[in-house]
Amino acid sequence: MNKRLLLQATCAAAAALLLPGTGHAQDSWPAKPIRLVVPFPPGGGTDIVARALGQKLSERLKQPVVIDNKPGASTIIGTDAVAKAPADGYTLLLSGSTSYSVNAALRGKLPYDPLRDLAPIAIVARTPLVLVVAKDAPWKNVDQLIATAKAKPQGIRYATFGAGSGPHLAGELFSLAAGVKLQDIPYKGSAQATLAVMSGEIEMDIDTVATVAPHIQAGKLRALGIVGAGRSSLLPEVKTMAELNLPDATFDAWYGFAAPARTPVPVLDRLSRELAAVMSDPTLQTQLRSQGMEPVSIGATAFRVQMEGEIARYRALAHRAGIGLE
Repeated sequence: MNKRLLLQATCAAAAALLLPGTGHAQDSWPAKPIRLVVPFPPGGGTDIVARALGQKLSERLKQPVVIDNKPGASTIIGTDAVAKAPADGYTLLLSGSTSYSVNAALRGKLPYDPLRDLAPIAIVARTPLVLVVAKDAPWKNVDQLIATAKAKPQGIRYATFGAGSGPHLAGELFSLAAGVKLQDIPYKGSAQATLAVMSGEIEMDIDTVATVAPHIQAGKLRALGIVGAGRSSLLPEVKTMAELNLPDATFDAWYGFAAPARTPVPVLDRLSRELAAVMSDPTLQTQLRSQGMEPVSIGATAFRVQMEGEIARYRALAHRAGIGLE
């Protein structure tokens, strides 16, 4: 009898060690390179954050953090790849609110549910969006742009990352607040959209300060207003939409880390601690601020609360603005 019990206990212990995310598998994490999926092409604000934090995280974890750019379908392709990846801590997501709240608010069907299929880890940066036009555009301020848009409905074209992306929602909110109709034009990412507005292919762009500030400072783009709750330290002279009497056009952008749901709690806790340490690095903070971003360290619980709140808010705003996506 004792021998049988001993054999059963030994088998159970061996089986536990073979279970994913248990026993020594957790203790030895990470034992190989980590893939950090960015659902945008290289060169945009999300990619900038990913590469800056990926390098610091790699130094702390003693493993390479490999950036995997998976753009397309308003971030759905890359986000879904993470949601369906093995929950072992070796595939992570860095994306903005489009992946975590905007798509869920605007789309009736998604291949993933951000609240069910992703484990939030931390929000690491906030960045305001800014409305820009080409340097030689006829509009010196938002009022002039609105006047033209009212005279020519859908005559003003602006860039998005696809239907339901953050810039699309920001553009629709601006349209609703200003009482105009704009024409959205989808691009794969920030680099293409910026080139499009600078070349005159489109009239207007709403993108992160991180992406377009260098072009504004170089005189290639003209900033008409910050589409966020506060001014940007990188463009302190540019007024917010609220200051321009368009408070309903406010849209906040941020970047967050997540993992597939059911990733072992000890791995998530380790990632949370390491990211908090990374975000406290003064060099990294200076680097992010120089790119027009505000470094933050918001934990998993508050991250989830923000997702839930934004999904509800944007769903209501989408209904009000008549935005409907499949």
